[in-house]
Amino acid sequence: MKTSVIGFPRIGAKRELKFASEKYFAGTISLEELNQTASDIRRSNWKKQKDAGIDFISSNDFSFYDNMLDLCFMLGVIPKRYKDLCLSSLDTYFAMARGYQKNSADVTALPMKKWFNTNYHYIVPEFDDSVIISLDDSKIKEEFSQALNSGVKTKICVPGPYTFLKLSHFKGTKQAVDFTKDIINAYKLLLSQCASYGAEWIELDEPALVLDMSADDKKLFQTLYKDAILADKKIKVLLQTYFGDVRDYFDELLGFDFDAYGLDFVEGKETLNLIQSLKNKDQNLTKNKVLFAGVLCGKNIWKNDYEKTNALLNKIKEAWQGEIVISTSCSLLHVPYTTKNEEKLGSEILEHFAFAEEKLTELKELSDAENFKGGNSECYKKNRELFAKERIQKNKDVQNRINALTKEDFIRKPLFAQREAVQKKALNLPLFPTTTIGSFPQTQEVRANRAAFKKGNISAEEYKAFNKKMIEKCIRFQEEIGLDVLVHGEYERNDMVEYFGENLEGYIFTQNAWVQSYGTRCVKPPVIWGDVCRKNAITVEWSRFAQDAADKNSKKPVKGMLTGPVTILNWSFPREDITLKESAMQIALAIRDEVLDLEANGIRIIQIDEAALKEKLPLRKEDWHSEYLDWAIKAFNLVHSGCRAETQIHTHMCYSEFIPIIKDIDNMDADVISFEASRSNLEILQALKDNNFRTEVGPGVYDIHSPRVPPVEEIVNAVEKMKKFIQVEKLWINPDCGLKTRGTVETEASLRNLVQAALIIREK
Repeated sequence: MKTSVIGFPRIGAKRELKFASEKYFAGTISLEELNQTASDIRRSNWKKQKDAGIDFISSNDFSFYDNMLDLCFMLGVIPKRYKDLCLSSLDTYFAMARGYQKNSADVTALPMKKWFNTNYHYIVPEFDDSVIISLDDSKIKEEFSQALNSGVKTKICVPGPYTFLKLSHFKGTKQAVDFTKDIINAYKLLLSQCASYGAEWIELDEPALVLDMSADDKKLFQTLYKDAILADKKIKVLLQTYFGDVRDYFDELLGFDFDAYGLDFVEGKETLNLIQSLKNKDQNLTKNKVLFAGVLCGKNIWKNDYEKTNALLNKIKEAWQGEIVISTSCSLLHVPYTTKNEEKLGSEILEHFAFAEEKLTELKELSDAENFKGGNSECYKKNRELFAKERIQKNKDVQNRINALTKEDFIRKPLFAQREAVQKKALNLPLFPTTTIGSFPQTQEVRANRAAFKKGNISAEEYKAFNKKMIEKCIRFQEEIGLDVLVHGEYERNDMVEYFGENLEGYIFTQNAWVQSYGTRCVKPPVIWGDVCRKNAITVEWSRFAQDAADKNSKKPVKGMLTGPVTILNWSFPREDITLKESAMQIALAIRDEVLDLEANGIRIIQIDEAALKEKLPLRKEDWHSEYLDWAIKAFNLVHSGCRAETQIHTHMCYSEFIPIIKDIDNMDADVISFEASRSNLEILQALKDNNFRTEVGPGVYDIHSPRVPPVEEIVNAVEKMKKFIQVEKLWINPDCGLKTRGTVETEASLRNLVQAALIIREK
């Protein structure tokens, strides 16, 4: 069988794109140098796939920031405020992604949200009434031609129009229907253009088909494609889906004039059943259609079990009459680049991993039927030997704690209203209390100190002394500008998940397993290797030092800062030998121990971040509670249920659409929650009011993913809007996320403006 890759990591093997982009933003390299880095990455990616023998290699899967943003430029969906900046095309592109603040120009960035059920963030397209759809295929043509010159004839990969419209925001009088005709014409022209410069295949990605589809959704898809985009096409069209199954529209899709269908057999629970249902239908339905079977997981790092996958492929072959191509289940941008960059992990560990480059080999080996005849091939034998090993041993103490949990362990007492009254008296905070989400800028000096300690160039005492100096400086700054609830700055932390993983048994860590989160932001998820428990106190020393520093001067409360169990799980590469629920409960018990230690050491406010709560929420509503929320909310409840009434529990969430699960978030029973809200134009406010949200709340008043400094008036206006939806006694004022990635100058200016805005609101 032939093989296909939906997309390949675009940050480079060693994050070359990240570093080049940041230098371009800083003005230290030219546009030509940035483009050269991008070109080198693309050529390297194509060569690796070609050398591995992949048959269908994508072009246009590369992006300087985000493919949805690329599509905005391809179609001309550029809001007027960005056009009015009169910048170059690429600088306009970056202004839409990051915001722009220079001289008299001050424009915020477009909203950013999680890409389906992943930790990747996409830029939300915005249609205003000035938008005129027109095709600009220059990027697509350039990359296809570059690949061709490298000896690779690619399939061109483009997000499809249905998903684009479903994920877009319409800010004006015009809605999706008003742009549909022009979008159809643009895509028809795109298909024609791609054929004209020699492409044989175009892949249209439509992951929105795996969501619940209404009658209107089906009508929209039909309007876009049937007798429209697909009419008179001169190129083969692959309809590519991923992250789930297409159960709502499967039969109808087979009636469209697509040449191939890309279906996910990893996360698509019903995909195999849908394929098998074809046995009882017209056999001609699929006779001349190609199935791109997504049987190799594009989101995890574990080796593929060849025996199981081959058995799955045999079932698929029995039902599908046409050609079958073995594919990744989704783009490989969700996994690290290669295990070859891991020099510290032993072979006994690395033999279990397959990153993007290694998955290419797996695809090729799975595609060769000879490898499975009699099970005699070398690669098949090695794979069976690997999966026959007992990789880990259970931790009996962890297992006993899990088994001993009772219903009472998940309920905090007294009830919320009683706790709220106790906390207001104990903390005595002003109206509209101000705080930050936790982290302060990780300066070059902070990173250098951590690196020197890890390399053994400085002692533990020197490392701690530097961090404590930074913490005291951070506390003094917050006191000076007048913040009400302080943080210690998190200078000891490399990452909000990796830092905790380093202090938990059951975790292992990579050197260079970087994955793109958004734009230039990359994360290095730790790996859950075995049963998880806490080795020792993790944050107590730093939090106690920060509180003592504040007690010397302002006596203001300093928040203890923790990452919640669901986020730690969702931002790690999870085990596949136990359920996500069991992993979450193990982590929850470990974090519970830390919470109770902080409380015992006099920390009066403890923030337990669940930034990624929504990340693994099933894409279909019928599965939300039974498969995820029922245990995810309980895991958070377990973490703080043992706290006293006086201890105020905060949590934080960001860059997801939380409105549909707002009641479940209230059931987390935290005392205060801070939401990302600035980039989504405070859309969540109405939902808070409609659902009588009881938890105190701090919707973010400014976007920390942009370098711009929000004026005082802008923050005042945001809070004035919030007051219409949230009781003033329950409203907090804070940025929308942590400040780790920002510069010191812009951070200090922004926080001064935030405090000044709070004072103005209090006066009013």
